[in-house]
Amino acid sequence: MKLNNLLGVSSALCLCATGVPAQETNQVEQLKQQLEQMQANFEKIEIEQQRQIDALQKQLDLLAQKPAVVTNVVVSPEATNAVSPDSFKELSDRVDNVVEAQKKTLVSEFNPAIGFVGETIFSQQSKGSPQNGTGYPGGFDVYQRSVELNASASVDPFAKGWVVVNGSADAATGETSLDVEEAALQTTSLPGNLTLTAGQFFGEFGRLAYIHDHELPFVNRPMVLDQYIGGESKTPGAQASWLLPIEHYVNLTAGLGTQFGDSPDVVGSYRSFGAVNYYGRASTYFDLSDNWQLEGGASWLINPDSGNVNGELAPNGLTLTETRRRVLGGDMKLSYVPLRDNQFNSLTWGNEVLYSDNQYLASNPGGGSAFAETVGAWGMYSYLTYKWSRSWSGGFLFEYLQNDQDSAGRTYGYSPYVTWAVSHWNQLRLQYTHTQPNSATGNQPNDAVYLQWTWIIGAHSHGWQQR
Repeated sequence: MKLNNLLGVSSALCLCATGVPAQETNQVEQLKQQLEQMQANFEKIEIEQQRQIDALQKQLDLLAQKPAVVTNVVVSPEATNAVSPDSFKELSDRVDNVVEAQKKTLVSEFNPAIGFVGETIFSQQSKGSPQNGTGYPGGFDVYQRSVELNASASVDPFAKGWVVVNGSADAATGETSLDVEEAALQTTSLPGNLTLTAGQFFGEFGRLAYIHDHELPFVNRPMVLDQYIGGESKTPGAQASWLLPIEHYVNLTAGLGTQFGDSPDVVGSYRSFGAVNYYGRASTYFDLSDNWQLEGGASWLINPDSGNVNGELAPNGLTLTETRRRVLGGDMKLSYVPLRDNQFNSLTWGNEVLYSDNQYLASNPGGGSAFAETVGAWGMYSYLTYKWSRSWSGGFLFEYLQNDQDSAGRTYGYSPYVTWAVSHWNQLRLQYTHTQPNSATGNQPNDAVYLQWTWIIGAHSHGWQQR
């Protein structure tokens, strides 16, 4: 456009020059020469700009042919004028290095994640064992409840596995025993939101039965879980879990095993399918608001022909052999977890109610024929935990238990506790517990103070969580 304007100006000057005197002819010639020089300069500028555009286009085409995207390459102003073979070679080497780095794997990528958990209990009991009903000796005691070794890893793209080995001391004798608590395989890619677990694991029942002792929000496992379930819900068997394909969270679990709880089943020399433990659980979750959540569930357990306890002396003086085991349970947890300060402030209210309906073959040690006896008993626990900072929380646990062999035996428990999380791997908890049994249990009222010190080394897949 500028070149056309200049040509127009030159034409006007030429027309004006026809009417000027002859003495101005030299000036007109000078103007023509200047015009021709300017036109030549513009042509050179256009050629140079086109050459630079062609060079940039070649560089972009070469970059587009590379297999990886490099976002941090800075093109210098000098590179816009010319692209040398050396600069392209250097750029190509950089891209190749990025590709090779992405192919490399970590040395420990295929090694399992390994961790240790140690748990020491310092206690002071007002009554001796067995009058206190806790299993701990009376007076002062230091109890290494567990040293747990856990390892977990992906087996392949379709499954993962884990092993938990626990070394614990007997509360009465102090002798340490080693036990494989879990050794299981679980699928990770089955269709239809289905998950299968097989091996030895903690079967999913209720709220706290399938978690380890050091994960509890208080020191000791509730009495109703110890008696009705047998502590932790350890089972050698198989379990299937199905997350329903609906918008609302609903999960269904069912499983079977040759043991459910700490005590192995006693079945003699032959086990039929009737002597196997069958269990299940249905759970759901609700967001009541941005800060409030509600979880609920129902669980069941049945062993139609257990033979689980041989010749145990019940509180009422009868000798009982368990012939059928049946437990029903319901649980609920209400949580306040604010969106802004959830690391420093939260509130948890957890509850679980269990009903035991066991059948026994009873006999009187003094003589007489054996007879069948069904005992229906129920128990519950409820706790409230408030967290007021990142490191400090406290709460209160209430317990009620009817003996599953003699429902006339009842025990109440009251336990305030405070927890100091020194870090994510180091935790201290102080708890006071008062148990108030009636005379039918054979125990006496007891006051106990516990100091629990728990620590974690390495990886721990089921660490401390808000329970």
